[in-house]
Amino acid sequence: MDEAVDSQQKDDHAERSQLSGWLWEPWFAKLWWTAIPVWWIGMAASTRSDTLEAFYRGGIAGYLNVLFFPGTALMVLGVGYLRERLDRFVWQGEGMPLSDEEEEDLFQTRIRQEHNRFLDGIGKGTDMFDPRSGPLWIGNPLNPLNAGYIDPHTGKHR
Repeated sequence: MDEAVDSQQKDDHAERSQLSGWLWEPWFAKLWWTAIPVWWIGMAASTRSDTLEAFYRGGIAGYLNVLFFPGTALMVLGVGYLRERLDRFVWQGEGMPLSDEEEEDLFQTRIRQEHNRFLDGIGKGTDMFDPRSGPLWIGNPLNPLNAGYIDPHTGKHR
């Protein structure tokens, strides 16, 4: 029984997640896609009619050109489709939420890791015996690559 319900839910998700469903199903999408050709047919007719020409040359018509541009409708109506796809991507796992103790342990582990990275970063820049410290290592007389290196075992210059 559960398998039948799961397969029905999967089919339902597959139907709802199609881009064409988001671009044509809601009433405002249908209205918008219907108004787009009406607007552009009116603009084409404005070349023959002086009253339409006066309207289509107005300031509001410039804004309406952007509103009734098919790319604008595609972008705006596609947001709902993308939102649902991303929400399903985020919630696709079926794991259990963490308990308070598990969350606290995870938080403490992350804090410790960040603290260790920070301390390692301090050593990189301030330890004159660490080659990652740059000028401190280069100018260090205990650096075996330095021209003024004195071997601590023999006491001789290089």
